[in-house]
Amino acid sequence: MDLVLIDAARAGDPDALAQLLAVARRDLRRYAQRSCAISDVDDAVQEALLALSRFVSAIRHARALSTWLFRVVRRECRRMSRTALRWDPWHEAQVEALVARRSPEALRMDVAAALESLPPAAREIIVLRDFEERTIREIAETLGLGIPAVKSRLHRARELTREYLLAQ
Repeated sequence: MDLVLIDAARAGDPDALAQLLAVARRDLRRYAQRSCAISDVDDAVQEALLALSRFVSAIRHARALSTWLFRVVRRECRRMSRTALRWDPWHEAQVEALVARRSPEALRMDVAAALESLPPAAREIIVLRDFEERTIREIAETLGLGIPAVKSRLHRARELTREYLLAQ
């Protein structure tokens, strides 16, 4: 997205906001078509655009806008799937049931494969936190990142690992 357009919308320019919403709609719709489990694409996109119009002035970093919008769409897709299908793919009891069906050796192999499937930065965060048992502060110092960035990357790495394991 155009950083100048985002900055103008953040500053309160209504024309820039309208243009930003139009540009974002295309990308969000394309993302929602891949992310929504049911045909609630338009609703998910509308919720993301509504959130954008409400909170555009509160966005601290223009470069983070698209990531934030995609997260809103993904969250809405999951919420609508849970509501419509009465099924939550992230429900802890279901995750535990899947894990319980695997033998310890098969589970070790699955976790190793899941870690191997991660991008190198995500794998490094998981190893530092869960295997070397470092604190968030220690990881931040080691990687030269801020604490919020480490928390965000760790969350995303664990989410990717979970998605891989549930897909098995």
